[in-house]
Amino acid sequence: MKKVIMRQYWRIQQSQAIITLGFWTATLTLLVWPYVSWRFDPSETFLTIPMTYVGLVGIAFGVLSSVLLIGFAYDVTFGLWRDHITINQERNPFTTYKLNPTWGIVIAQTNEILRRIAPEDEEIQRYCKFVDRMLEWNSKEEIWARAMSSWKDILGDEDPFLFYLDEEARKNLEESAANLEEF
Repeated sequence: MKKVIMRQYWRIQQSQAIITLGFWTATLTLLVWPYVSWRFDPSETFLTIPMTYVGLVGIAFGVLSSVLLIGFAYDVTFGLWRDHITINQERNPFTTYKLNPTWGIVIAQTNEILRRIAPEDEEIQRYCKFVDRMLEWNSKEEIWARAMSSWKDILGDEDPFLFYLDEEARKNLEESAANLEEF
């Protein structure tokens, strides 16, 4: 149920920009019209279109042009969206210190290859131990339990074996996956 509600909320957000642009255009056009309507004689026409409509369309075009000009300035001149994206990335834990389970598997495989290539290099082995600790810490997160649950339910894998975790971490992860509440 939660997923269905969030999907509908996302759909509303996606259409919001276009709907808002339409509402702003209509609202500002109708707010400005009383101040400029005296300039457009409704009895006259321009290419068979009454001047009233020409005036309303002209105001609407002016509003849309202003919005696009402001958007252009926001994007190209000031580049404010770049800082916004940077802040979003900094606030996202999965780009700073957390790993999603699939990415954890890839890192674990790379770590194991590195460990086997240079078994005598102390710095590489120290790095590999750090990656092991990071993976073990991440395995305690709920997203990993949800992935384990999905691997069992969706893929039908009775034993999704994560070789890079020790026996206790694997057992804890499986217990967490079994105890998840489905909403």
